[in-house]
Amino acid sequence: MTDQEALFSKIADLRRLIDYHNHRYYGLDRPEIEDADYDKLFRELVDLENEHPELITADSPTQRVGFAPIEKFIPFQHEAPLLSLENAMNIEEARDFDRRVRKLLTTDADIEYVAELKMDGLAVELVYENGVLIGAGTRGDGLTGEDVSQNVKTIRSAPWRLSSKDGPLPAKLAVRGEVFIDKRDFEKLNEERSARGEPPFANPRNAAAGSLRQLDPSITAARPLKVFFYGIGTFISDEEFRTHSDILNRLQRFGLPVNPELRLCNSMGQAVSYFEELVEKREYLPYEIDGVVIKVNDLAAQKLLGEKSRSPRWAIALKFSPNQVQTHVLEIGVNVGRTGIITPVAILNPVLVGGVRVKRATLHNIDEIQRKDVRVGDAVLVQRAGDVIPEIAEVIKSKRTGEPDVFEMPMLCPACSAAVVRLPDEAFHRCINRNCPAQIKGAIVHFASRDAMDINGLGDRIVSRFIDEKIIYAVSDLYRLGLENLEHLSGFGKKSAQNLLKSIEASRHVTLSRFLYALGISHVGTFVADLLANTFGSLERVRSARTEDLQKTRGIGEKVATSIATYFSNPQNCRLVDELLALGVKIKNPQPAGPVKTGFWSEKTVVFTGALSTMSRQEAGREVSARGARVTESVSAKTDVVVAGEDPGAKLDKARKLGVRIMDENEFIRVVSGE
Repeated sequence: MTDQEALFSKIADLRRLIDYHNHRYYGLDRPEIEDADYDKLFRELVDLENEHPELITADSPTQRVGFAPIEKFIPFQHEAPLLSLENAMNIEEARDFDRRVRKLLTTDADIEYVAELKMDGLAVELVYENGVLIGAGTRGDGLTGEDVSQNVKTIRSAPWRLSSKDGPLPAKLAVRGEVFIDKRDFEKLNEERSARGEPPFANPRNAAAGSLRQLDPSITAARPLKVFFYGIGTFISDEEFRTHSDILNRLQRFGLPVNPELRLCNSMGQAVSYFEELVEKREYLPYEIDGVVIKVNDLAAQKLLGEKSRSPRWAIALKFSPNQVQTHVLEIGVNVGRTGIITPVAILNPVLVGGVRVKRATLHNIDEIQRKDVRVGDAVLVQRAGDVIPEIAEVIKSKRTGEPDVFEMPMLCPACSAAVVRLPDEAFHRCINRNCPAQIKGAIVHFASRDAMDINGLGDRIVSRFIDEKIIYAVSDLYRLGLENLEHLSGFGKKSAQNLLKSIEASRHVTLSRFLYALGISHVGTFVADLLANTFGSLERVRSARTEDLQKTRGIGEKVATSIATYFSNPQNCRLVDELLALGVKIKNPQPAGPVKTGFWSEKTVVFTGALSTMSRQEAGREVSARGARVTESVSAKTDVVVAGEDPGAKLDKARKLGVRIMDENEFIRVVSGE
C-alpha cells in the first residue's frame, strides 16, 4: 500500500468512525466515548484534510458547516403528499376515531395501533437515492415545500449515508421526520442570544423552525437541531412491509433516528392509557411534545382506510389540553417590579403551555398563595392567563408529600434591603425605596423594549451591568452615553459598543404612542398608548388632560384615566419627560384622524389570537379601531368577533364555547377590505 493509499484509508476510517459516533450521540442519545475523545478524532480528521485538501469529499463530517449562503429557497416537490393530521382534542374524540376506523374496516375487533410522541417541531422530508442523501424539504402545503437540503445536512443526527450493514439499501427512500431542539439546548441557546443582546426565542418549536429556514447554512449549523423520523413517503425496493412498526424498525437499521418512546397498543384503550401516562411524564422528557400520534399499525388496513383531502383516515393526533399543563414547583422566589411591587414567583420544572415554554409562573400576591396553598415541591396545573401570563391554576394536593413549609413574604427588599410594606388598601407588598436598583432596572428595560423605544441590544443583562457598574442611574442617562463609557468594559468590544450607541441614537426619533408606552405609566399598554396618541394628538395635550377628559376616550375607564392623570401630576415624572426632550428625543405626532367609519366593525368588540401573516396584530387592531371597533385582550360574552391566525391559543376555544363569531385571516382581510 502506497503512502497516499494509506492516508486515504486512514481518512476514510476516521470519517466512518466519526459518523458512527455522531449517530450514537445525536441519533440514539447513547454515546460510547467522552466528548474529549470525540473532539480528538474530529480534530485529527480536520488536520489531515487541511494538510491534504485534495482529499476532502462533500460527504465528510467536517463539511457539515461548509455550505455557501443562498439568496432564497427554491420549491421542493413531494412525490407523495406530506399530509397533516386530524386532531383529537380530548380522549372521547380519540375513541370516536377508533369507532370510525372499525366501522370503515367492518370489524368489531380491537385495532392494533402504534402510539408515537407528537414532537413539537418542524416536519421535513429527506430523500435518499441508493443510500445517499440528495435533498430535503419542509412540509409546505403538503405538495410543495421549501428546499432546505443544505441546512438539513448540518444536522448531525441526519445521516448523509444510510447504513447497509443489515441488508441492501432501497433505490429510493423519502423519509418523513420532525426537526426539534431539546429543552436543555433551547435554554442554552436563549442564554447565548440574551448575552449578545438578541431577542430570545419564544419556544423550542419556533427556534427549530427559524433555525432550519436560514438562508445561511452556517447559522443553522450553529443551532442544536436534532431529528426523529416517523414514516416514509416514497420507498422503491424489493423489500415489503406488513406493518408501520416494521417500517420504523427498518428506518432504525438504516441508521435513521426513531424516537424510542413509542408503544405498540392492542386497542385504543391501551393507546389512551399511554396518553394518560404521558400527561404525567411529559415535563420530564428532554424535548417538548404536544400530544400522541395514534396510527393503525396494519399497512393493508391503512390502504383500505385511505385519505381525506388533507389528512389520512388511519391516524390521529391526540393532543394535550392547551389550557392547563401539570408540572412541579421547584422553589418560590420574589421579583421586584419597576413600580416597587414585590411579586412572588413560582420556579417550575419547565413545560410547554399553549405553545410557549413556561418555567416561571406568577403567584400574584400573598393572599393568592394562601388561597391556593402553593408550596415548594407541589404538583400543580399551570395555565397562561389571557393566553399571556403563566399562572398556577390549581395545586394537586393528592400528590403532595410530607408537610412543606408555608411561604412567607420577605420583610426586606431582596434588591436593596429597604423595608417591604403592605398598605391597608393594597393587595400587594412593595419596596418603599424609590432608588431601588431593581425598580430602576425594570424601568430602563421597559423603556428600551421593542414596543417602546426599541433600543436593540439593551436587555436585562446589559442594563443590570450598567447599573451595577454605575454607568447609568436613570432612563435619561442612556442619551448621555458615549463610546468612552462602554469600550473599556470587558466583553464589550468597540463594535458592539458602536452598535448599541447607534441604536440609542435611532431611538431619539419616536412616535407619540411608543413614547407614552415607554414611560411605563401604570395600566398603559400599547393599545391604550395608541388610543391616547390618536385621540389627543400631542404629548402636551396628554400631559394636560384631566381625568374626566381622559375618560371620554372610548376604551379608557376611570382606573386607567386616574393612573395617567396621576403620573403627569407628579413633578418627578414631569422632570423626566422634560429631560428626555432636552436630550434630543423627538416625538412624531400622529396624523389627525379622519371621521370614524361606520359599517360592520362599528361598535364591535374584537379579539385577536394567533399570528397573522399579512400584518401584525397591532396593525390589524388599528384597522378595525379606525372603523369604530374596540380591541380587547380577552374573550368574554361581550366579545363580538375573534380573529384567529396561525397557532391560536385558548382564546379560540373560549370563543367557540361562548358562540362568538370566529374569522380566519382570509375572511378578516375580505371584511376589512370590503369597507
